Amino acid sequence: MADDQSSEKTEVAVLAGGCFWCTEAVFLRLRGVQRVMPGYTGGSVPNPTYAQVCTGLTGHAEAVRIEFDPQQISYEQILDVHFHTHDPTTLNRQGADEGTQYRSAVFWATEEQKAAAEQMIARLNASGEFRRPVVTTLEKLGPFYPAEDYHRNYFARNPQERYCQLVISPKVSKFRERYRKLLKSAD
Repeated sequence: MADDQSSEKTEVAVLAGGCFWCTEAVFLRLRGVQRVMPGYTGGSVPNPTYAQVCTGLTGHAEAVRIEFDPQQISYEQILDVHFHTHDPTTLNRQGADEGTQYRSAVFWATEEQKAAAEQMIARLNASGEFRRPVVTTLEKLGPFYPAEDYHRNYFARNPQERYCQLVISPKVSKFRERYRKLLKSAD
């Protein structure tokens, strides 16, 4: 399931930035993004469940697999959104979510993706944009396991849920403001 590309016109990025409900809600809104699948990667347990990943013992991160059209949005733009929609300077933590399953990571499928992520991190660290150094890990992409159905489109299906109101909605609003030019026209 961890193929590098699903078609000639589609590329894949796999990223982790804390809760995959938040990450999915952001990336679904980008022009050129065709599909976002929440799931698990980076660990040692085959076919993990959400309950197993939540223990922090599987080594997996909550991640998203993003299929995108590189004619409409570049991998570098995807990375820029990734680094600016979560805190890449906190180790194994995003807000109140703590543990290795919430780590900031780029799961690279090609040497080009790895180099692009390395360059982005170096540029961010040199810029002083963040008060602390970026601690995002770069990990070679291994198997990606889609999350259970109830995690998919979580924010869209549960907009009144407390976590969605307090965490995801403000994140999406901030994202919309910063990346207005990259949004799908319907957003």
